Amino acid sequence: MTAIVDKDKCTGCGTCVDECPSAAIIVENDKAIVHVELCVDCGSCMDVCPSEAITLE
Repeated sequence: MTAIVDKDKCTGCGTCVDECPSAAIIVENDKAIVHVELCVDCGSCMDVCPSEAITLE
């Protein structure tokens, strides 16, 4: 499983970037991008996303 960002919901706030323990998320062009090779499937980003744009799949 890995974190997946719904680009339509993502506001690019960066909350997920600050929360990610493996530095797997960046914000580019006002949208979060998950580097799947770095994601440790912890779900921390999903838990803190204010727009509920992140799911684990």
